[in-house]
Amino acid sequence: MSDSIVIIPTFNEKENIEHIIRTVFSLEKEFHILVIDDGSPDGTASIVHRLKADEFNDRLFIEERKGKLGLGTAYIHGFKWALARSYDYVFEMDADFSHNPDDLPRLYLACHEDGYDVSVGSRYSTGVNVVNWPMGRVLMSFFASKYVRFVTGLDIKDTTAGFVCYRRKVLETIDLDHIRFKGYAFQIEMKYSAYVLGFHIKEVSVIFVNRQLGTSKMNSSIFGEAFFGVISLRWRRMTGRIKPRQQLIQ
Repeated sequence: MSDSIVIIPTFNEKENIEHIIRTVFSLEKEFHILVIDDGSPDGTASIVHRLKADEFNDRLFIEERKGKLGLGTAYIHGFKWALARSYDYVFEMDADFSHNPDDLPRLYLACHEDGYDVSVGSRYSTGVNVVNWPMGRVLMSFFASKYVRFVTGLDIKDTTAGFVCYRRKVLETIDLDHIRFKGYAFQIEMKYSAYVLGFHIKEVSVIFVNRQLGTSKMNSSIFGEAFFGVISLRWRRMTGRIKPRQQLIQ
């Protein structure tokens, strides 16, 4: 039984899903994978089911949802699934190879060996490590993180990164039912919640490569949610609304 589960949300990722699964399973460190598929009409889920039945029954899992419900809710679903089992380290990773699976052990070591509670695969901790992105998108992402740091005081250079490792205790402490955002702001909200609740976060420098196959799911509404959501997060902290789950229950 592995101590680590990699959550991969999917919507129409038939070009990438088998390759990403096989690549993760080829690593020396053993990881399990949970695919959260939002009703992909291209047969992504069928590919996962075939791989599970034929080769990876004890390492590969899939949860299917009816319709495209948002990245944030997919991860929350996956977090709860992982917490209901015995995983100690829970990872977020894209299906399209923009996140290099070879970096998974580095994120794991930052938590398991170096003692951090959250490790973030960072595009900006040592400059701008982005390949094949249009310059406008690079600038938007880079300055979005600067804006988040300015408003919230969060000392992370890549606040919108979606390549992350969480220790179990972090996800047990954050009130997942009160995470509000679905897109870029979801990534900010999770990191900010961990920071406010006193957890230690480490940025691990990675190279982000724009997808070669399939279609990007980004749109302008995601950036709008992030821009206004950051102000909301700051206000919620100032009014004492970001609290540990146990405290909220009490």
